Amino acid sequence: MGKSDRPHHADLVYATLNDGTSSAQSAVAASWSRSMSHYGLDPDHAPPPLRLGDSEFKAALSRMELLVRLAQGTLDRLFQAVGDAGCCVLLTDDDGVPLDRRGVAGDDADFEALGLWTGMVWSEQSEGTNGVGTCIAEGRALTIHRDQHFLTRNIGLSCTVAPIWDANGRLMGTLDVSTCRSDLTPGILKLVAAATRDAATRIETQHFREAFRHARILVGPDAGAGPAGLLAVDREDLVIGASRAARLVYGLTDEHLRNPFPASDLVDGETVRPGDGLLAGERAAVRQALSRAKGNVSAAARLLGVSRATMHRKIARLGLGRES
Repeated sequence: MGKSDRPHHADLVYATLNDGTSSAQSAVAASWSRSMSHYGLDPDHAPPPLRLGDSEFKAALSRMELLVRLAQGTLDRLFQAVGDAGCCVLLTDDDGVPLDRRGVAGDDADFEALGLWTGMVWSEQSEGTNGVGTCIAEGRALTIHRDQHFLTRNIGLSCTVAPIWDANGRLMGTLDVSTCRSDLTPGILKLVAAATRDAATRIETQHFREAFRHARILVGPDAGAGPAGLLAVDREDLVIGASRAARLVYGLTDEHLRNPFPASDLVDGETVRPGDGLLAGERAAVRQALSRAKGNVSAAARLLGVSRATMHRKIARLGLGRES
């Protein structure tokens, strides 16, 4: 088939990739370039979507059993919010394979035909530019709307996806809300995107708390553009774990966390207002312990699992002695 015979979408892809202007340097164009140059895909000529065999899918599901189990309630709530808009919800692993889904029964046949089903493979390598695969490739939340997809057979889809990071700050999967409706307005898509990001953050938080279920969890300051960071602190107030958001805010790496350090190191020297971030969380915990112990410092220290001397240092540092 010559170029003149290619459908419009393929023309758009080739014209964009041949364009040297800044308009061709968008994130979508970069993904289109990867799809063609790196993966050797053709927008018009692609085999049917890949689907894992039963044994492969069971292995993928087993590997991510904790994620799937923790996500159940969040998937239900997200679907309640977006299902009436003709959307389905997919929870995928880090290979872009949906492990669990929610959808309206009457739409299931259409969604399965489009590949929006468990066991399908939505990596960029397999499907080119698409919500799940491009989210994994770029490590950020995004929406791939209709003809932003690389393959012509996918341009009827609109897919909003957010990454899900594990307790060690590594991408472990994605949360996808997809629809084949053509009448969703930009405003509705923004609401769907916000709901998807919030739901992904809830799953991350559950996973982090489960991974450090024997530790105390401190919530860091609001990062502004994303979720607040979480820190796991042991009985000696040493940081033993940090979520991806906390790692970004405080510049923490695996090497830093290999040797636990005092949580106070992360707020010393910063401008922190009462009521903000980690300091507020620690202050609240100390005040609560003192309240439960009716002001008895030794008893409060036992409640927090720290020494009496450490408790006195906390009271002085947090300015609580003036309140007693």
